Amino acid sequence: MNIIDIQRVFESLNQPSDEQLELWVNTVLTNLDDDFELTIRIVDETESAQLNETYRHKKGATNILSFPFEVPEGVELNLLGDLVICAPVLQREATEQNKPLHNHWAHIVMHGTLHLLGYDHIEDEEAQEMEAKEIAFLQTLSIPNPYEDTEL
Repeated sequence: MNIIDIQRVFESLNQPSDEQLELWVNTVLTNLDDDFELTIRIVDETESAQLNETYRHKKGATNILSFPFEVPEGVELNLLGDLVICAPVLQREATEQNKPLHNHWAHIVMHGTLHLLGYDHIEDEEAQEMEAKEIAFLQTLSIPNPYEDTEL
């Protein structure tokens, strides 16, 4: 059983329930042999911007930051890491991209979880593989392809 610690530092309307967040993470982790632990922290734009600048050297808030946990050698711990999600940015993106907010949350949570598993989208080939996984996971929940008619 995966353990998902949810920290709501920023409260706003239309945030997904703990059960929805857990469903989206578990959809990504479902075919893995091990159980994992991770933290989802929902923050405001100030905290997101501070973390984005400190760890990615980029200005401003971003939708999600993924912080994979690097297990020290010889330590057996199935801690994947942390996802830091900026609720106001997700709300704004969903509106700008004309997407249902629920669908955008699902996509971003799955996207971040894949990052914790080591997937990336820096190179085109990696991006295609990661996007294909996101699309397939979302389809299992009847959520349409987030890359159609828009770009993230």
